[in-house]
Amino acid sequence: MTMIDPIILKLATALGIGLLIGAERERRKGTGPSRSPAGIRTFAVTSLAGAVSVVVGGPTMLAVTTAGVIALIAVAYWRGNQKDPGLTTEIALTVTVLLGGLSMQQPALAGGLGVMVAIVLAAKSRLHRFVGNILTEDELEDALLFAGATLIILPLVPDRPMGPYAAFNPHAIWVVVILIMAISAAGYVAVRLLGARFGLPVAGLASGFISSAATIAAMGARATKAKDVLAAAVAGAVLSTVATIIQMALVLAATSMATLISLAVPLICAGAVAIVYGTAFTMLALRQKNEAELQKGRAFSLRTAFVFALTLSVILVASAVLQDRFGANGIIAAAAIAGFADTHSAAVSVASLVASGKITASDALLPVLAGLSTNTISKIVLAATSGGFLFAARVIPGLLLVALAAWAGAFYGLIVG
Repeated sequence: MTMIDPIILKLATALGIGLLIGAERERRKGTGPSRSPAGIRTFAVTSLAGAVSVVVGGPTMLAVTTAGVIALIAVAYWRGNQKDPGLTTEIALTVTVLLGGLSMQQPALAGGLGVMVAIVLAAKSRLHRFVGNILTEDELEDALLFAGATLIILPLVPDRPMGPYAAFNPHAIWVVVILIMAISAAGYVAVRLLGARFGLPVAGLASGFISSAATIAAMGARATKAKDVLAAAVAGAVLSTVATIIQMALVLAATSMATLISLAVPLICAGAVAIVYGTAFTMLALRQKNEAELQKGRAFSLRTAFVFALTLSVILVASAVLQDRFGANGIIAAAAIAGFADTHSAAVSVASLVASGKITASDALLPVLAGLSTNTISKIVLAATSGGFLFAARVIPGLLLVALAAWAGAFYGLIVG
C-alpha cells in the first residue's frame, strides 16, 4: 500500500488555504476597472508560493517571497482605483503567503488559521453592522476597561498574602473584581439577547457556577438600574444558589463520596427550595405585560465590583482575627469561619479530613452546614448592600429558606437514621 508523501499533503493544505480565502475574495472582487487585483487564482498561487519557498530555502526564502508579494501588492494598489482606500484584500494576500509557508511546518495550525481568516472576511457586513449599529460607545468602553483589568493590571498585582494577619491575596481579590465585571457583563448580554424577563434568570443560574455571591452582587446592581427588572434580577440571584448546591455536590463527590452521601438529603432539600423560589420569581417576571425597556448603558459597574472586593477583604481579615484569637476550637468553628469567604473551600477541607480517616462522614455534616450558613450571611450582606431595600427584601428570604432547608434535611436525616 503506497503512502502519500507528507510534503504533498502539506502542499495540498497550502493550496486549500489559498482556494478558501481566494473564493471569498473572488465574490467581492467586483468587475470593471475598479475590481480588486486579486481573486481565487491569485490567492491559490500565492499560498503555494509561500509553501514552495519553505521547501526550497526555508524561512529566509519565505521572507524574500513575502517581501516580493508585498511589493507587487503595493504596485497594484498604486495603479488601481484610489476611490476605495480599503486594504482588506491586500492584507489578506500577505497573510495567505505566510499561511502557505506555515502549512509546511504546522499544517493543522495553518489550516485552522486559514478558516478563521476566511470567516472574518466573509462576516464583513455582520461585523460592520454590529460595530456600527449594535455596539454602543459605552459598551465599547466597558470592553476596553475589562480587557485592561484582565490583561494589563492582573499580571502586575502581587500574588502573595498581605495585610493584617496576611489574610488576603491582592491577586485573588483583583480576580474577584474581574469576576464581578464578567458576571455583570454576562447578564447584560443575556438581557440584550433574551430580554430582561428571561435573560437575567438564565445568566444568574449560569454565573452561579463561577460565584454565587458575586452573581448576587451583580444582580443587585442590575436591579438598582431599572426597577422593572427587579423580579428577574431576584430570580437570577436566587437561582445562582442552585449552582452553589450542584457545585458543592460535585466537589464533595470528587473529594469524599462518603461525605456526599451523608449530606445528600440536606443538599437536595436546599437545592429544591432554591429552584422553587427562583422559578416563582422567574414566572413573576415572565408575567409582566410589557417587556422591560432594552438597556443600552454600561455592561458592568466598577463601583459594585470594588465594593464586593472590599467586603470580601473585610470578611477575610475578620476571619483571620477570630482564628488568631480563639485558635482551632474545633472543625465546626474553622469551617464556619472559612464559609464567610467560600463555602466550597470549607466543604472540601472537611471532606478531606473524612477521606484521610481523621473524622467520620457523619461528623462532617455539621461543619459543612456551618460553612454553608456563614456563606449565606455573606450573601445576605451583599444583597443588602448592592441592590437596595426592594431587592434585598426579596432575595434574603430566599437565601434564608435555602439554608433552613439544608438544616431541616440534616435533622430529618438524623431522626430517620
